Amino acid sequence: MPEFWVSSGHHLTRRDEGGGLVVTDELLLAYLARPELVPPEEACDAERALHAALLADPRRPVAPAEIAAMADADARENWEMILAFRDRLLAARSVEAAYLDLARRGASGTPPLFLNQLVHLILRNALDGCDDPYTLRAAEMFFRPQRASLSDGTLLLADAELIDEAEGAGRQSPLVAMLGREPVSELDVLTADNTWTYWSRSDAFSMALNLGSDPKSRDGLARAIEAFIRHLLAVEVAVEPIAAIEDKDWRWFVGLDAEGTRIGNALWRGEAVDAATRERVLTLFRLTILDPSRADPRLGGKPVYLLLAMNADRLVTMKPQNLIAGLPVVVTGEA
Repeated sequence: MPEFWVSSGHHLTRRDEGGGLVVTDELLLAYLARPELVPPEEACDAERALHAALLADPRRPVAPAEIAAMADADARENWEMILAFRDRLLAARSVEAAYLDLARRGASGTPPLFLNQLVHLILRNALDGCDDPYTLRAAEMFFRPQRASLSDGTLLLADAELIDEAEGAGRQSPLVAMLGREPVSELDVLTADNTWTYWSRSDAFSMALNLGSDPKSRDGLARAIEAFIRHLLAVEVAVEPIAAIEDKDWRWFVGLDAEGTRIGNALWRGEAVDAATRERVLTLFRLTILDPSRADPRLGGKPVYLLLAMNADRLVTMKPQNLIAGLPVVVTGEA
């Protein structure tokens, strides 16, 4: 089976008996090696000393006085956040358990970057052995914001960071610039003919996804959602793309992002939603909990509808924690 998502850091950890990932010293050291945490040239001695001490022992307790001794207020705030995040990881029995705790009890104070890294790592574990590049490319949406655009009338999603870098650096080809086209037009779009190339470039996040007219893309996202829920909540669900919510008595929905939640709430309340807002909805899914005993009785045998949308700037930022906090699932065993 080809390797993928080495950048997730899955090689820095190992599975426990339940299939979850153990928080290892190597994983903690990878966080400490991030550019955001390496003391800059102007850092004070107290910050440098703490960083060096944690590199030697990433689990060591840190006294409040060690943070207070730092001269820079931003540095103190940054270290308080990373240490709180580290302590939540260490208090949990697995990476997955730490994420479940963050999703349910709130991730206030945890930088989105760290949440995305956890999801990246967890999905790498959940999708281990997956041989479908469509599922893997769609799963990138869980932890990497996407930029939506139209190319030749087709809705494409491309990695937002990649697009923003291209626009900021002015790297568009002269022809693309002359035609007024977007940087996404220079990316390879995942198709049945080039899926084999995904494996060698999975960590570059450089393939666009045709969410508009290629049904394999939406199916891939459905399979990724199923795997994420199965792995974290130990419940089997069936997810299928749909064109519209035709059920007049729909009981439950989950917004897969902030905009999808906002639009879903408006529809739930029976409010009028204008055409421009409706066009922000990129895809709809119907989710069925296969074991009725695992479904909240309030669901009444009905499916759950999932909404994914883009904001006014055409940015798609999935919030997979909504699937944990928002699904009407009776909790039993978990990862």
